[in-house]
Amino acid sequence: MMDIDGAEGRPDDAARRTRLRAYQEELLERMQAAKSGNGERVQQLGLGIAGTRWLLDLTEAGEIVPSGPLTPVPLTRPWYLGLVNVRGALLGVIDLARYLDQDAPAAAGPGRLVTFSPALGFNCALRVDQVYGLRQAGAMERIGDALRDPEGNTWKPLSLAALVREERFLHVAIS
Repeated sequence: MMDIDGAEGRPDDAARRTRLRAYQEELLERMQAAKSGNGERVQQLGLGIAGTRWLLDLTEAGEIVPSGPLTPVPLTRPWYLGLVNVRGALLGVIDLARYLDQDAPAAAGPGRLVTFSPALGFNCALRVDQVYGLRQAGAMERIGDALRDPEGNTWKPLSLAALVREERFLHVAIS
């Protein structure tokens, strides 16, 4: 078996893929169970992007994968980092901090990628610095448009569904 670098797969690669698949299936089950009986969002995925904590609705997230080598795309916005191959699918990688603030510094370090749910119909991923895991949004205190957890951390809600409807998001090319 060949991996993405062209090297033959080691026996532990198959075990690693099996564990990853089991983890993804468990995460999917937890995502489906994250809705309470009345449809209210109970748990969300906590992400760290450029020092800001974000809460993402689990139904809008796909996979969480290590950031692989990016292929730059010429004549695109600074927040469009390029393309990456994730399991044979080409995904556009977005730097959310730069998308929201043109003056934000470029993402540093490898980070992780959170892919958009296939239900959104966009082959995209967000580059994130940190994945905090599942958060109980219902147990947080609302402060304006944000939430505060019992430890005093402030979280901003993030809707990928709203993001993919923004006109500016849909136009990555420099005009």
